[in-house]
Amino acid sequence: MSDYEAGDINTIIDDVDHADDNLGNEAGGSMPEAVLTYLARQLTREPDAVVVEADQRGGELKLRLHVGPDDMGRVIGRRGRTAQAIRALVAVAGARTETRTNVDIVDD
Repeated sequence: MSDYEAGDINTIIDDVDHADDNLGNEAGGSMPEAVLTYLARQLTREPDAVVVEADQRGGELKLRLHVGPDDMGRVIGRRGRTAQAIRALVAVAGARTETRTNVDIVDD
């Protein structure tokens, strides 16, 4: 049973293109910043209004999320559950490079 047939979905492929491994590193960005930007743009009705400011100090990355005034409730969610989930996902993205993250949702 350990023999695989050609095209079996459980076959390990060694010729994977790793060109996209540094997705968050374009233009000096980081993976947590890219994840936050992606999530915010997907959640909001005005994705062009999403702005993420990043401030790196030591091993900590402070991210400030700005969204349109009508999208604040969508990003925060009921009882802050959406914001909590966003922070958790960004923290996981930062843990990959041993970077502690802090996400603030800024009301302009």
